[in-house]
Formats: sequence, C-alpha cells, structure tokens
Amino acid sequence: MSEHSLLLRIPATTANLGPGFDCLGMALNIWSELEVEQSPNLEFILEGEGFDSLPKNKSNVVYKALETVFSEQNMQVPGLKLRYNNAIPLSRGLGSSAAAIVAGLYAANILLGKPENKSQLLQKAAGIEGHADNVAPALFGGCQVVFREEKKLFHCRIPLGLKLNIILFIPDFPMPTDRGRAILKPLVERGDAVYNLSRVALLATGLSTGKLEYLKFGTQDRLHQPSRQELFPAMGIIFRAALSAGASAVFLSGSGSTILAMCQDNGEIIGKAMLRAGKQQGLKAKVVFTTPTSKGVHLVNHKNAETPIGSLPVNRTQN
Repeated sequence: MSEHSLLLRIPATTANLGPGFDCLGMALNIWSELEVEQSPNLEFILEGEGFDSLPKNKSNVVYKALETVFSEQNMQVPGLKLRYNNAIPLSRGLGSSAAAIVAGLYAANILLGKPENKSQLLQKAAGIEGHADNVAPALFGGCQVVFREEKKLFHCRIPLGLKLNIILFIPDFPMPTDRGRAILKPLVERGDAVYNLSRVALLATGLSTGKLEYLKFGTQDRLHQPSRQELFPAMGIIFRAALSAGASAVFLSGSGSTILAMCQDNGEIIGKAMLRAGKQQGLKAKVVFTTPTSKGVHLVNHKNAETPIGSLPVNRTQN
C-alpha cells in the first residue's frame, strides 16, 4: 500500500431481518476493501468475489458511484488506480452492491475534502441502490432503521443489548434482488401487515433489551419470505433445522439466497444442521460464521487501524 493511498473497509450487511421489509438492516463483520491511489489513467483491479465476472472499467458500480459525487461537484475524476477486494458473495442477500456503492461514494467524498456528511451520502446511496436497508448499515454500522419522510431518508440505530453470533448458510445459487422483488405481491392483507408490525416491534425490543427469547417470533414474516420461498423451496426446511438445532432466530437475508441464523452458543452445531438439511434437499452450500459489527465504512491506515490518512491530490479543473 502506497504512502499516498487511501484504504477503506466496507461491511457486508443483512437486510429485512425477517419482518422489517425495506426498513431494517444490520452490518456484519465481513469486510470488503477499496484502495485508491493516484495513477496517470484509470486502472481498476478487482479481487475476491466476482473477480472473473464483474467489469473492471468505468461501468463498475464502485467507479460509477465515485463518479456521481465528482459530477455533482462539477469536478473531473482524476487518474486513479482502484483496487477493490470484494469479500461479499454476489446476489446472495449480503449487500455486495450496497458495499460497492458506499465504497465509491465514500472514497470520492474523501478525495474532495468531505463536502458531504454520511447522512447526505445515504440519500445518494439509496438513490443508486433503489432502497436503503443495506446502504444504511454499510455507512453507519450496527443495526439500522431507515425511513422516508417526504423525499428525505432518515436512519436511527437499534442498540444491541446482547451478544449475537451469526451463522450464514450460503447456497451456491444466486437470487438476484430484482427477481426476488418481482415475485412479491403488490398488495398485502391487513392481517399480514399487522402481523409484521407486531414482529418488528418485538424484534427491536428483543435486540435492544437483550431478550433473546423475543428473537424467534420477532423475526417472523408474512410480507416477502412466503413469496420468495417459490424461488427457494427448501428455505422452510432449513429454517426448521436451524431452530431445532438451537438457533434463536432464522430468516432469509435480504432477498436471498443466504439464510441467516442467530444464536449465542452452539453455532457449529446449528451450521452443521443447516448444511445437513440443505444436502438432503440436493443443495450445495457453505456456512460462514460471523458477528454483527458496530462499524460502517471507515478509513484504515497501513496497520489497519481506524485512523484517517489524508486525501489524495485531486484535479480541480471544472468540467
């Protein structure tokens, strides 16, 4: 890493948390990294997940998000070498696109001397992503509630009053967000709406007060998971396997295909039970163990400490 470079870390995220459709998200302790250096021309290096399928030019989401900030400031993007190491599986409901968008926006904001704060970046990120439940925790960390009043987005953190371990059951097949949203019903029954409202309230209470016993019911949902099970028929079977093995809660992460289980103990036992249930249904999958993180996107120095290291010189010639 060069002395005159920036290194950002951006967390994976899980959205919805069961009933909180499009309004709840949580940052996970899985990190992608973006390194930015001066270069005569654009150079884009992609490592990790999607290195062989994602574009390595100006059409990459990281660059497009970065360019958005420069364009709004009437600035040209300088020659840059971008190295993006993506640790987040693609189209698995773990916020890979949100992380890429946040990486580009945050890097550009630093290069331009931070003309905008994170709340302003949230508006931009949600505009690019289409919804804010992943980008909010990617920016701010922790468990985030996002809501819109008129045309402005707001967010607030749900404090975690208990230590949680996270088990991610990640199938080898994707569930693209647009496909997962297209299958949803345009209207919902009043009873289903009330059901989800009560579960979101119970979930927020359980997370903030440390009432572990609230999480099983607090993560239940009727608005999106029943429809998405049409794309993932084994989902309910894996849910039941996780709960039978001792999980405190289980839900589809975002629009899938990852299934997320919460627990305090016995994570390995739960993970093995989920893998066994998936295998019995003919699924190939892996299990990843992680935790929530209170950190969102941030700068790191050479030793990966959370310390600002300054911005790169930027060509301030207007377009």
